[in-house]
Amino acid sequence: MTSAPDRRKIAGLIDDAMAAGARRAAASAELGLHPHTLARWHDPQGGIGEDQRPMAPRPVPANKHSDEERARIIATCARPEFASLPPGQIVPMLADSGTYIASESSFYRVLREHGQNHRRGRARAPVRRKAPTSFGAKGPCQVWTWDITWLPGPVAGRFFYLYIITDIWSRKITGWEVHERETSENAAALLQRAAWAEKCVANPLVFHTDNGSPLSGIAGHCRAMPCRAAYESKRCSRLTGSQVDGLKFHGRSSSIRFFGCPAAIASSVALR
Repeated sequence: MTSAPDRRKIAGLIDDAMAAGARRAAASAELGLHPHTLARWHDPQGGIGEDQRPMAPRPVPANKHSDEERARIIATCARPEFASLPPGQIVPMLADSGTYIASESSFYRVLREHGQNHRRGRARAPVRRKAPTSFGAKGPCQVWTWDITWLPGPVAGRFFYLYIITDIWSRKITGWEVHERETSENAAALLQRAAWAEKCVANPLVFHTDNGSPLSGIAGHCRAMPCRAAYESKRCSRLTGSQVDGLKFHGRSSSIRFFGCPAAIASSVALR
């Protein structure tokens, strides 16, 4: 909506452009206007008229709630049996008793107008949570991640378990082994051998794992090594690029799988 002073200024600019030889359509297009819009701005006396839309008569809807009905909605929501319930439960309960005051959306609208559209009753107020701990990898042997995957065995229903550790910065598979069982002892042994093989025993290392029992059971073994175990919380972390992306959590199931070529390793192991 363009005010009257702005309309007069725009019309003056277009008149100056036309006096200099420009066409009305081209001058209007430079200002983002259609020539019909400019013609509509002119009143019968030749001047620039005000926009009549704000001054148009707007009849009150016939189904608008009266002040008494709005007060009844507020009083109903304040009753002890409804004080801790949202409109989505109040309206059906009133309907079960044969009473209809207004729709659910009307209840929400009236409560919002009176500043009462918030947590009702004994509902707890929102709590600001601390951001999850962030880990960043700027070089090799700083942050490792791992998981265990199943490999099909020679008998249906029998599986082997591939333990695999990956450096998230270099995408190097720093350790992998295949076992017949999932145990924390096998996991701890693999972690220890990988740390010795990569010569990072004396360097602090963040070892990121999910909440699986074989993986979380190595916490006691990490105390004897310069290794810090970083576990997933209720939401799952996502590692992208060379960053442990703030341990941002986006779901319950693990999104940390493999960054190397585990499929090729799994297939070669299965063929052996």
